[in-house]
Amino acid sequence: SFLDALAGSKHEMHSFMLARHGRVVAEGWWSPYGPRLVHTLYSMSKSFASTAVGLAVSEGRLRVEDKVASFFPGDLPETVSNGLAALRVKDLLTMAVGHEKEPTQAMVQSENWIKTFLAWPVTQPPGSRFLYNSGATYMLSAIVQKLTGQRLLEYLRPRLFEPLGVEGMTWEQCPRGIDVGGWGLSIQTEGLARFGQLYLQKGRWHGRQVLPVAWVEEATTFKIQQPLPAKPSRPNEENDWLQGYCYQFWRSTHNAYRGDGAFGQFTIVMPGQDAVIAITSETADMQGQLDLVWKHLLPAMKPAPLPPNRAACDRLRHTLASLALALPAGQPASVVAGQVSGKTFKLESNPLGLESVSFGFGADRCRVVFGAGAGQHDIDCGLGEWRLGETALPGTPPRLVSGGAPKAGTPSKVAAAGAWKDPNTFEMLWRYCESPHHDLVTCRFHGDRVTVAFLNSMARMSPTPKDKRPLLAGQVVA
Repeated sequence: SFLDALAGSKHEMHSFMLARHGRVVAEGWWSPYGPRLVHTLYSMSKSFASTAVGLAVSEGRLRVEDKVASFFPGDLPETVSNGLAALRVKDLLTMAVGHEKEPTQAMVQSENWIKTFLAWPVTQPPGSRFLYNSGATYMLSAIVQKLTGQRLLEYLRPRLFEPLGVEGMTWEQCPRGIDVGGWGLSIQTEGLARFGQLYLQKGRWHGRQVLPVAWVEEATTFKIQQPLPAKPSRPNEENDWLQGYCYQFWRSTHNAYRGDGAFGQFTIVMPGQDAVIAITSETADMQGQLDLVWKHLLPAMKPAPLPPNRAACDRLRHTLASLALALPAGQPASVVAGQVSGKTFKLESNPLGLESVSFGFGADRCRVVFGAGAGQHDIDCGLGEWRLGETALPGTPPRLVSGGAPKAGTPSKVAAAGAWKDPNTFEMLWRYCESPHHDLVTCRFHGDRVTVAFLNSMARMSPTPKDKRPLLAGQVVA
């Protein structure tokens, strides 16, 4: 029922895992996403940063009552305000820094993020008011690195990831080599589920206490109330973002708690049901996703085992095995394909630095090549199927936050498929399958000319869709 409801919704799912009583009940990936691919977590990363702080506390390296200013004497502003002087690690953990406005956007435009954060006015008493603050999580990462001499990722590797059997994760960094903390962790879906299972088991994994019980309880219990809206769009008691904040975890309705990230990256821990749910996706309505969990999955978690139902079990297995995102709609061929195939279009000057584009159409694929100086960027695009490759094309993949972006020229995995919308318009979907996002790329041919338009999936969610990248225009030269 849950999968059927998702299929009839506007949520774009990428993966899903449900574990109960320590066993995987169901798992599935919507092609071209797959179990071996990592997935950008956005703010779901914060719960891992909190875990690193808990481990450092358990090792006696710091206390949550420690003052933040004490760790960075060389980065403090000339005048330290009373608010900054009072700011504790605990206030970073609970998003109660005392800022009037979040500093993250200003931080990521600077070279020294620590200095920018510490210079930001603390206008309210720390600990008194919740304000979502990704910069605060970055500071937790910076503190752990200052104390241990290791990036957050490397500090967690032997203490968390290796015990859980999680491999292949990456974490974006600031210009000074500090993991950004508040976003930027990429991990496989099973890693999310194992992380949630560790917390469900009070930090115990295969007979080993990986994380202290006391920290698990402290990190996941109510710490501060989010501001309640004067005119709520739904009853406050049914809003999963108004149930209280913990240490980089959210309390949820139904006595659950979760880590979550933009566009629907979730680890949901349900102690009352002895269950964990991990989700990766791209959606504009994260509450809507949780509503489907509460509507379809929660009521089915009965204390007693369900009676066997082979027909339903077989249908579930078939559904999970056949999950796939829709391919571009249209025709696989056009007479224009033969006319433009193998020809190179010289592009007009553009901010992306792309100088040419060529198309090579075959029976089941199209090879698109963008020329840039002495190099080139190839996209292998399937016709009627996804084709997996890599690209470092400027402007890809789309990002919500600029800070922590990999260096230019770093390739990203991309699954591409295309179809002809009409005889002159070839449309491609480029799915960056280690990210929530995709690009819609529209190529229009007019005689010896072509235009290439980009529209990323975040822009497509807007009432007035617009991509920052320019329209590329070119003319045949060969």
